[in-house]
Amino acid sequence: MDSASAIQRKEWSLATSVLSKSVLPKVSKASPKTARKTSTQAAALKAQPDADETLNMILSRLDDMKAEETITIDLRGKSAFSDYMIVTTGRVNRHVGAIAENVTKALKENGIKSIHVEGLPNCDWVLIDSGDVIVHVFRPEVREFYNLERLWTRAPTAAKAI
Repeated sequence: MDSASAIQRKEWSLATSVLSKSVLPKVSKASPKTARKTSTQAAALKAQPDADETLNMILSRLDDMKAEETITIDLRGKSAFSDYMIVTTGRVNRHVGAIAENVTKALKENGIKSIHVEGLPNCDWVLIDSGDVIVHVFRPEVREFYNLERLWTRAPTAAKAI
């Protein structure tokens, strides 16, 4: 019985130490090192442009790259995931890829770290998610097929009673 209870106590002490490391909150005093880290994080947040600045910068780059039929959709109040959506067109696959790469480069230069790009290998439809602004760069045929503008700009209609 003694060896069995010793094994149980040992298992309990292992479980307690694991729980205390993973579940229980840590109580620690703020050291100068953590205070510096916090101020660095605050400076990084201040360095990132707001949604309007990001939007204007992206629109400027799209104009520089000769993107066609650029439409900006204001999503504030309509969506929780982004403030603006830009839909634009490149003439051919290579133009779509060049536009997307140029916009991505500009976002990185302006301090936006969490950029997600989809569709760059094919360049039919490239999506650039910068957080506050989402950019869709299409080839003309693909844009006509998906017609995202209609989806996001159409006024909501009341449900019909059956």
